Amino acid sequence: MKTIMVATDFSERSDRALRRATLLAKHFGAAMSLVHVVDDDQARRIVESERDIAGRLLHELAATVRDVDGVTCATRVILGAAFAGIAQAVEEIAPDMLVIGPHRRQALRDVFIGTTAERTIRTVTLPVLMANAPPAGPYRHAMLTTDLSEGARRAARNFSALDIGHGARVSILHVFDAPALRLGMSHAMPKSDKEHYLEGERKNATRALSEFVHSAEVGRINKIVRHDESTPAQEILNAAKAGAVDLIVIGTHGRSGLAKFFLGSVAEKVLRNADRDVLAVPPSTVP
Repeated sequence: MKTIMVATDFSERSDRALRRATLLAKHFGAAMSLVHVVDDDQARRIVESERDIAGRLLHELAATVRDVDGVTCATRVILGAAFAGIAQAVEEIAPDMLVIGPHRRQALRDVFIGTTAERTIRTVTLPVLMANAPPAGPYRHAMLTTDLSEGARRAARNFSALDIGHGARVSILHVFDAPALRLGMSHAMPKSDKEHYLEGERKNATRALSEFVHSAEVGRINKIVRHDESTPAQEILNAAKAGAVDLIVIGTHGRSGLAKFFLGSVAEKVLRNADRDVLAVPPSTVP
């Protein structure tokens, strides 16, 4: 990894992204690029004022990163809509990874759909790390998630190539379905029959996950299967909590092969509700 880009709005949320990116940059010997987007759909004098203020704040942050952490750091202010400006910066800077802060959570309504974080992940074709937790050091336990699709296989390989989990315990989770238990008459099935059926589905899922890991060529990795008792997203979050996972890795393309479809379901819900870092990895080739 040579360049890590951080999109910041100077909030406390963005501070987490900055700190995590700095830790990663020091580990990889990479340079950093700090980017802030100024909304240009305002009066010209307001845009110019915000651009000047942002430039000064970025300069101060970059100086701290260089002087305190010894990491080379460049800055850039872009005018435009937030997600479009970030996408533009990604295209121009060509970083190996983008780091962003967590989305805002509001009690009265969910503001994640269509916001900067989701739209950015939908748009760019590089790994995006959402830094949800306060950075306390290197990752200790990274957990990949898979639906056993080709896109997930390529995303797993790309995660291994990134080496972001170097030195950490690495697991891979597959949430399996037991369709017979969702049928209307399943309540009439004897408990012993349900247990036998579920155990059979678990063995099938374990076998399929082992085959997936072998074909993905991701090396030695702890394999986890969980029954989809609630929703796949919730099972991912439950597994992360149970395993003291501090980095959840999700692919941005699922069985449909469409980022829009996948991000509209499992990945989006994980990103929306995770209280720990989430790395969204596309199936495209990592440099």
